[in-house]
Amino acid sequence: MGEMGLRERKKRRMYQDVSDIAVRLFLERGFDAVSVAEVAAAAGISKPTLFRYFPAKEDLVLHRIADHETEAARLVAGAADPVDALRRSFLAGLERRDPVTGLNDHPEVLAFHTLLYGTPSLVARAYAHMERSEAALAEALGGGLDARLAAGQITAVQRVLAQENWRRVAAGEPVEEVAPDAVRAAERAFRRLAGALPERGSSDTY
Repeated sequence: MGEMGLRERKKRRMYQDVSDIAVRLFLERGFDAVSVAEVAAAAGISKPTLFRYFPAKEDLVLHRIADHETEAARLVAGAADPVDALRRSFLAGLERRDPVTGLNDHPEVLAFHTLLYGTPSLVARAYAHMERSEAALAEALGGGLDARLAAGQITAVQRVLAQENWRRVAAGEPVEEVAPDAVRAAERAFRRLAGALPERGSSDTY
């Protein structure tokens, strides 16, 4: 068990190190200007080894948000009030300036978001990530059409809130000035979502 734990930690470290090297190169020269072979060489590994960890070039960047893919589903899985659980989680993210909420002005975070949203292939890959996250959330909400509709609304709300925060911060507004508006917007948005979720165990058929 201890050996397995060590192997898993080493694997995670490899993912993080290679992703960090790739993102640094992409930020310096642009995503399309850097080849996978160059990333592999900079990381000191072979190209086939890199592809074992990252099946697509875009995954070198999206690795940073991959951990969030099932976050919403995990939050609602055992929650008596799923919307409230999601609301509290998002507000906590705003409080700690989690980059995923868009409310973070660290230069590296802003540069990463500019890279992500400014590269069409990364936007497309991020959309696929969002679809998987939405599907996992719908399953956690009970499955069926109503659950999928609710998951779609929740995912859209979280995405739009984060993008609005990022847009304002990237435009030069101080985080501390954006934060109160971000909190109020999140509170309003999640209140509106309160009636969107189906009752657990409901079986909608169309």
